[in-house]
Amino acid sequence: MVGQARRAEPIPAEALYEAVRAAGVTDVVAVPDTHVRSLIALMRERGEMRFIQTATEDEAITLAAGLVVGGRRPMVQIQHAGLFACVNHLRGVAIEGRFPLLFMIGLLNRDPEKAPRDNYDSMVRYTEPILDVFEVPYYLLDGPEDVGQIEVAMQQALERNGPAAVLIGDQTA
Repeated sequence: MVGQARRAEPIPAEALYEAVRAAGVTDVVAVPDTHVRSLIALMRERGEMRFIQTATEDEAITLAAGLVVGGRRPMVQIQHAGLFACVNHLRGVAIEGRFPLLFMIGLLNRDPEKAPRDNYDSMVRYTEPILDVFEVPYYLLDGPEDVGQIEVAMQQALERNGPAAVLIGDQTA
């Protein structure tokens, strides 16, 4: 799933929030990301989905897996640097443990004029290749018209009993 060539634009927090709700997310387990801070603020304000802040991405993945065991439908919200930090838990818990986890990954410092793989920032540039290596399907959200991909990714995670991800291309509005 290669990055799109169009310019990324901010997605309003309200649009992301409604898409996450439509996907049936019950809990958001997060290592907060300034890239989606407006979405985090909205989630905390509304309180419809439980927001659980963790100290590390490994903790977020294991806590989310426990929520799945308890019958919940969590989303793990991290930034791209967090993906690099948690590849062992992504592999060992989410993939090998067969947990249907939706990941929302912010691409902090991305040049919105370029596809992620063409960015100067190596963490942005290597995010998609890391997901490819682990065979994690992902969807690039580069504008408000892409928010429907959140529900698609959640459905894919449920069907495959494994992780799927959405990448937030520009800072939320």
